[in-house]
Amino acid sequence: MPYRPPLVPFETFVADPPDLPVRAPGEQGLSAVTRAELVTTDASGVSVKATTSDGGTLAIQIGAAGEGILRVRLSEAPDARGRSARALALVRPETHPATVTVAGPVVRVSAGAVTAELTLDPWHLRFVDPAGRVLLEESPGERDISGRMRTLPFGRSLVDGTVAAYHESFTAPADERFVGFGEKFTPLDKRGQRALMWNFDAFGTESDRSHKTVPLYLSSRGYGVLVDSGMPVEFDMCQSTHSCVQILVPDDVLDYYVIAGPAPADVLDRYNRITCRPLLPPKWAFGAWMSSGFYVDTQEKVLDRARRLRERGIPSDVLHLDCYWQVAGHWSDLRWDADNFPDPAGMLRALAEQGFKVCLWTNPYISHGSPAFAEASEAGYFLRRADGSTYVADVWHGSHPASGIVDFTNPAAVAWFVRLLRPLLEQGVAAFKTDFAEGVPADAVAHNGMTGTELHNVYALLFNDTVSAVTREVAGHGLVWARSSYLGGQRHSAQWGGDVASTYPAMGSTLRGGLSHGLSGVPFWSHDAGGFHGTPTPDLYVRWAQFAALSPLVRFHGTTSRLPWDFPADAERLAVEALRLRYRLMPYIYSCAVESSRTGVPLMRALLVDHPDDPAAWGAELEYLLGPDLLVAPMHDPSGERDVYLPAGRWVDHWTGETHEGGRYLRVSAPLERIPLFVRHGALIPVLSDQDTVGEGPFDGVTVVSWGGTDARTVVRDVDGDTELVAVREGDTLRVTREGPLRVRDATLAFGRGQGVPHVVLTP
Repeated sequence: MPYRPPLVPFETFVADPPDLPVRAPGEQGLSAVTRAELVTTDASGVSVKATTSDGGTLAIQIGAAGEGILRVRLSEAPDARGRSARALALVRPETHPATVTVAGPVVRVSAGAVTAELTLDPWHLRFVDPAGRVLLEESPGERDISGRMRTLPFGRSLVDGTVAAYHESFTAPADERFVGFGEKFTPLDKRGQRALMWNFDAFGTESDRSHKTVPLYLSSRGYGVLVDSGMPVEFDMCQSTHSCVQILVPDDVLDYYVIAGPAPADVLDRYNRITCRPLLPPKWAFGAWMSSGFYVDTQEKVLDRARRLRERGIPSDVLHLDCYWQVAGHWSDLRWDADNFPDPAGMLRALAEQGFKVCLWTNPYISHGSPAFAEASEAGYFLRRADGSTYVADVWHGSHPASGIVDFTNPAAVAWFVRLLRPLLEQGVAAFKTDFAEGVPADAVAHNGMTGTELHNVYALLFNDTVSAVTREVAGHGLVWARSSYLGGQRHSAQWGGDVASTYPAMGSTLRGGLSHGLSGVPFWSHDAGGFHGTPTPDLYVRWAQFAALSPLVRFHGTTSRLPWDFPADAERLAVEALRLRYRLMPYIYSCAVESSRTGVPLMRALLVDHPDDPAAWGAELEYLLGPDLLVAPMHDPSGERDVYLPAGRWVDHWTGETHEGGRYLRVSAPLERIPLFVRHGALIPVLSDQDTVGEGPFDGVTVVSWGGTDARTVVRDVDGDTELVAVREGDTLRVTREGPLRVRDATLAFGRGQGVPHVVLTP
């Protein structure tokens, strides 16, 4: 059992991960690759027969899986498959030719931007870039002064004669940094941490538990490593020993990919190619989402919220109805509470006329008290126990009735669940919030024979796939608002950070989680403005609203009201001002979002994405770039002061116009009405006048703002196509031209006359 200090509280959950088995004292059990012989070479790579330290043999395959991507597989047999592959394929390697050369005991397999160099006897493996620079190389296993192994080399471990896990180890230079692993709320640099790939109900955003894990990490040395497994993989990122990364895979095969950079954006682009491209949310989804909150709701209250939002001029596009659109205690049988919502179709029509889309909360757990439970249990639509009985689990931690868990490996259960969703979409519901999905117990049994451990992580993908597919079929888009996800989950937009506490520190850790998730290939992420649990102070509400308004997506949601008018007048005014800034910036935000969907570069990204050669950028974790031109530094404490790192270049204070040289830290003071916000000098930013909705059509009446009056170029991306904007300095005039469908009204300087440019000319 893992060590837990005495008298320190810790959370347990019905779906906590199983512990790896422990060897008995004196039991060796290590089966490490010591030497190998080449078996075959072909157009894609090589097959190798390995001899292990315990006298056994294993199969190794190394080949190209795409340009700049190499795949390494270690197993008993070449055709071995990971256990979660019974549910769905997580990685789809490309067919790509490899260049194979054999020179005595050294074999080289090249995929262009990365080459594997295998030394057969004794076994050694390393990966180099085209210039021959070592990207990473295997550690042979470290020993302490007594000769005992303290790291696990390339091979596998057995306990009581049974394979417990395959493993791989890489030597880590002292200055190497690592990022990724999904939505991790821990410090951005994962060196010194042990990342477990297991989706938790995380009880907030302030522990190492994650709702969304991705077995991918990126290195400051210009590469990424992806493990293809749905099992609870463990990444020991120099925690056990500071000089070694260890990967433990409790599966039937070790299957990993080395992905070349050199920049993080290159790694993410290649990662997308072998998993999937991110799904671009519909345009209206980039507007503000206003939630009912986690308390009893009614049709009358919903219509009143809509009316007040429009009357008070609060920009918003989506109304989210949380749990209580259903009968309390019946969650989640996907049926309207007929008493509180007597005419949902009429309500949805009325909201649509006011420009609102509607999102409904749901999850894959059905209370044993729900009328739908008996039907689904009898039909076998829930996960089962080993004895065949329905697994009724405490997925709500005792706060609500125990529930059955819909079995999405059963096609009949999927069809039944879809039959519950489709009528809601046909009524006019625009999207669903797919909550939870981390609750598959390790000892559950699925329809297709998978154990709960094998299903646990990929279950979120099956749930979101089901909801996304029927939404696309009826509503014409595949958006879900998901809490849980896994490898390849970027096909489900959007995702949010879960039940964060309403405190300043929790806001900071939420930001860390979003940056880590973006570095794991998921560009469209959000969080609950104001925090979810508790009631934020007025100043925290404003600071969080400012952070949310400059996030990829924005939703106001909590256990108490997050509606602006339920806070003091000054807090309401400042929160609405933050949203108005977002809506003015919408042509810029949406353009960056389209680019993210095409490339996989996160919309809200750590500074290291654009500045990978700057060591300080790898440590900047409480600020971010929103697209390439806006640097955002949320206030993460009530002091009104903080340090902001400005990367190389010149940066203009959005509020004052003061220009700062980058490559240094800047101490800033930000009154409550201002979030620290900087614009890259020379940027062209397309903006709109104030508006209350984003809508679905093309932008109209855009003003192009030059931040610096210099030569510049940008592309505005919209639903009707791309438009190139070019600014050229001609003496004391900045001439702006456009090519494309965008309707541009004007061009101007950010701070009027300045930089020696008296006027700006827009050329039709």
